Amino acid sequence: MKYVSTRGNAPVLSFDDVLLAGLARDGGLYVPQTWPQFSASDIRAMRGLSYAEIAIRVMAPFVEGSLTRDELAELVNDTYSRFTHPAVAPLKQLDSNQWVLELFHGPTIAFKDYALQLVGRLFDHVLTKRGQRVTIVGATSGDTGSAAIEACRDRDSIDIVILHPHNRTSAVQRKQMTTVLSDNVRNVAVEGTFDDCQDMVKALFNDHDFRDTYHLSAVNSINWARVMAQIVYYFASAVALGSPDVPMTFSVPTGNFGNVFAGFCARQMGLPIDKLVVGSNSNDILTRFFEKGVMEADGVVPTLSPSMDIQVSSNFERLVFHYLGNDGKAVGQLMDEFRATGRMGMPQGAYGAMRELFEGHRYDDEQTLAVMKTTQAKTGEMLDPHSAIGVAAGIKGHSNKTSTLVALATAHPAKFPDAVEKATGARPPLPAHMADLFDREERFDVLANDLGAVRDYVATFAKRSRA
Repeated sequence: MKYVSTRGNAPVLSFDDVLLAGLARDGGLYVPQTWPQFSASDIRAMRGLSYAEIAIRVMAPFVEGSLTRDELAELVNDTYSRFTHPAVAPLKQLDSNQWVLELFHGPTIAFKDYALQLVGRLFDHVLTKRGQRVTIVGATSGDTGSAAIEACRDRDSIDIVILHPHNRTSAVQRKQMTTVLSDNVRNVAVEGTFDDCQDMVKALFNDHDFRDTYHLSAVNSINWARVMAQIVYYFASAVALGSPDVPMTFSVPTGNFGNVFAGFCARQMGLPIDKLVVGSNSNDILTRFFEKGVMEADGVVPTLSPSMDIQVSSNFERLVFHYLGNDGKAVGQLMDEFRATGRMGMPQGAYGAMRELFEGHRYDDEQTLAVMKTTQAKTGEMLDPHSAIGVAAGIKGHSNKTSTLVALATAHPAKFPDAVEKATGARPPLPAHMADLFDREERFDVLANDLGAVRDYVATFAKRSRA
């Protein structure tokens, strides 16, 4: 399998090179040159398989030429054997033909674990074979950071620096990151927004001399391996509910677009998905795009669902690339326009094609709390604010009742206990393995919203490991 950049001016790479590269050298994102195809009989043959067995089948074509099937199987089995639910990603029924997919049974109790626990092992495997070391630099709005740190802590071939917006994550999200005191881990609280953090990461990667000197790599959803691993739970849940003989609607609370883009990938591979619903909070740039066909950035406001407090959805570029006929030059022009003006319009034909599959719905904090309260009262299912938005958006967008709705629950309610308690009157306890989280020592550094300061910090840390 070979991979191409959405900007069209970077080398075509194999999977292992894409894994280590993260962002393409032309500023684009890597996508498969061709999509693996699964027939209806291939999908039916997944019935009764474990999550890990489905993962191996779904991901094997993407790593062909870089990992053997046995190598992939060993990494996958080790990853998901450590999750706390025997089904790994269990389904809970809300109503007739409406389900919630619980994606919070990994070590950091958020959906990012399903990809990042595997990606950390992939990094270690490839780097060990090559005798190399990398410095991972990532930005997080809350959940990616803790999952990435957990996946990379104490690994011999990796140093990791995670940027998060200062005072804009939940206390649980922050503590999950900052209480990991491993020598190869550093946390930086940037006095700005998640978009500021993300812009700094991209700037460091686009500084090719700096990138090469310190062997930078990425685990954000700009890294294709993240998206690849997330495709699996779309197949697993659909197969459990009767696919390919039942059409599916998936609803995804999203800010950076990586999670819902994985659903689009599953559809490209043959999974019968008739609609992808995007759930937004008050930072509703994606919903506004699907309403009007224009992406227009606005200020970021803090909400009860901080992982979605985003105005620049990095993975959206991968979708644009597809709907512009894989025209890297056209994608580059649109991305440059958006960066310069904060506004980007899609050609009407491309926008019309997108709207046949996607729609978006927004929920402010008051509406989110109401959904959390109502859902628990009616079904007993306790939802965190992000998952509540996914459920509400899915129910609103579930127009084809012959299609089975699956709403993605992206975080354990205990990651956002204040919001859950405010909505339901009950404070969710942390799982047993995290019960002492607030007693653990923290370590993090606060930096100004300044690229130079962050660059110097990363360089100093990376030099330490190579001294």
